[in-house]
Amino acid sequence: MDNIEYRNWVKEHVDIGNELLYLSFEDCKATGLTVKEIVELTEKAMVAYSKKEVEMPAKIGLHPQPDSLMHAMPAYLPKEFAAGIKWGCNFPTNKKRFPDITPTSCQIIYNDHESGLALSIMDATWITEIRTPGVSLVAAKHMANLDATTFGMVGCGIQGKSHVKMIEIVLPKLEKIYVYDIYEESMDRLIKECQPLVNAKIIKAKSPDDIAKNCEVIASAVPIAHKPNPFIKADLIQNGQTIIMCDCHSVYEDGVYKKADIYTVDSIEQHKLLEGYGYYPYGLPEIYAETGAIAGGIKPGRTSNDQLIVSNNVGMAVEDMMVARRIFDLAIKKELGIKLPLWNKTK
Repeated sequence: MDNIEYRNWVKEHVDIGNELLYLSFEDCKATGLTVKEIVELTEKAMVAYSKKEVEMPAKIGLHPQPDSLMHAMPAYLPKEFAAGIKWGCNFPTNKKRFPDITPTSCQIIYNDHESGLALSIMDATWITEIRTPGVSLVAAKHMANLDATTFGMVGCGIQGKSHVKMIEIVLPKLEKIYVYDIYEESMDRLIKECQPLVNAKIIKAKSPDDIAKNCEVIASAVPIAHKPNPFIKADLIQNGQTIIMCDCHSVYEDGVYKKADIYTVDSIEQHKLLEGYGYYPYGLPEIYAETGAIAGGIKPGRTSNDQLIVSNNVGMAVEDMMVARRIFDLAIKKELGIKLPLWNKTK
């Protein structure tokens, strides 16, 4: 449907300007949006960004606790009539200070792009939990050896679990999945939760070196340190491997990025801004392309099994808004959520 038809349909269910639809974590999950659909929507958003079909300024943030972040992530996708902002927070310090509270919290304000009025406030924790590894899957789909039999996951938290559960969508021939985390109990929880859901055997690595030496494709999702203290040495990474990161340059020595045959980022503008914040104290290597440009066929991805490819993706608001539009539509159709007044009409 076109813009007018879509907006009229929304107005039949949400009184724009007078109310908004609140969607909880469980409401978002109850929409029935599948992992496969989220990966497809994520790829579509990444391609649209690299084709400059969207509006998305680089995210800005606050950092109240050590190695914490609170990022403001706005985006507008004209073809999807989707606009809004995500407030994404990650506080690794919660593990020690507030062990009963998750370190990650995300909310989306989803807006009517015609008037700017809020249509929905939705919990974005589940969206982020699936969308983030979705980005890694897009990178693997277009840059990894799709016949790979070994995969490594560094970091076994929420994102690590999601990566392990989802990776066989694009790497169906996997036989072994190595996992590593500084907390052994996190590895144990991942194996217990994920092994029944995947075909490959999940192996607890003794050290990150095990993953570097044994895996053709490696993903990482650890807390992003303001001052990186990498723990995988450059000489352990070999030609032919595909390195996919959600955590900037937190895991590998600088030499890994500088010797890569192909180095991509999801948003050049975003990573240049992060470089200015000090997240890349040794500088960024030469950027071959944005990951979405490869997914969209603007530039070729892997052309040889001998290439070392590194893909650095920290997540983009266009991906969140693409998924949020679908969540919002499904929630309306399934009558999920709670309608909240925007003001008290009795006064």
